[in-house]
Amino acid sequence: MKIEEARQIYNTQIRQYNEHKWALSQQREKLQKNMELSIGDKTQNEKEAVKLDLTIQALDEKQTEYQEYMAKLMEQWSSTANMVSSMQQGEAMGDAMDDLGKIMEVARRIMNGDIVPPSDERKLMEFSEELYQAAKNIAAMKKNQEKEEHESLWEDDEPTELEDPTEVANNTEAFADGPAVVTVEETVASVEVPSE
Repeated sequence: MKIEEARQIYNTQIRQYNEHKWALSQQREKLQKNMELSIGDKTQNEKEAVKLDLTIQALDEKQTEYQEYMAKLMEQWSSTANMVSSMQQGEAMGDAMDDLGKIMEVARRIMNGDIVPPSDERKLMEFSEELYQAAKNIAAMKKNQEKEEHESLWEDDEPTELEDPTEVANNTEAFADGPAVVTVEETVASVEVPSE
């Protein structure tokens, strides 16, 4: 199961359990007020209070199980997204260093008086107007020299599409199967009140 699917399933479960626990807590408070005011059968009210407490406890245990799994799942999601993001940053830094090396090579070629494509000259100029002017001035001093014509250093470069770290994390397989999905109704029905 993918992390995103698991997140949706267990978020829904946690929300449903939380809503049902809140409703039962409201019932419990109302019952407690009735017991304080001696409304209704005392024995029946006590049994009902025990059943409500046990049901809330059972729901709480199952919800805690889901929440613990979700915490581990979110840790995996976060680690995966951070890893993809870090790899992309490393690649971007490597690309920037490659570009810097190419810019310095264009400057060297210009200084030698060689002919470089206008796009390469423009990249050098955009990087540093001063370096570009220095390279042109040095080239102007080297007259009567055979000029070599160069291809662009950037022609082979194709823009790479970056993966969305969030999407990669969402589509990663969950580290383990989560706890069994049990409906609120099934959990409530499984509660047994001990007989006296």
